[in-house]
Amino acid sequence: QVQLAESGGGLVQAGGSLRLSCTASGRRFSTYTMGWFRQAPGKEREFVARNTWSGSSTTYADSVKGRFTISRDNAKATVYLQMNSLKPEDTAVYYCAASTIFFATMTSQYNYWGQGTQVTVSS
Repeated sequence: QVQLAESGGGLVQAGGSLRLSCTASGRRFSTYTMGWFRQAPGKEREFVARNTWSGSSTTYADSVKGRFTISRDNAKATVYLQMNSLKPEDTAVYYCAASTIFFATMTSQYNYWGQGTQVTVSS
């Protein structure tokens, strides 16, 4: 069992930036692949980004590639999502998740989920 807690969401103008954080409660944070997902109103939860336990392998959804950056600090048991050049289409509840599958990118591959943090981008 691992507990995840997201923070950093809020309201931002289009073109602005936000940095989301997700802190894990467990002692084995470094062994998990960490992912970020989002769910917009009326839509299914979608993959945003993930990195492996070492942080050396990262994957991004095409919709955010070049704008978002995932990183992690294993000493702080925290994963980050730096979001730049935000668009109204990025408006969603953002979730962090942990997986024991090394290259996990699907929701079904993640074992633990945070409660989500709201990101709203105005035009």
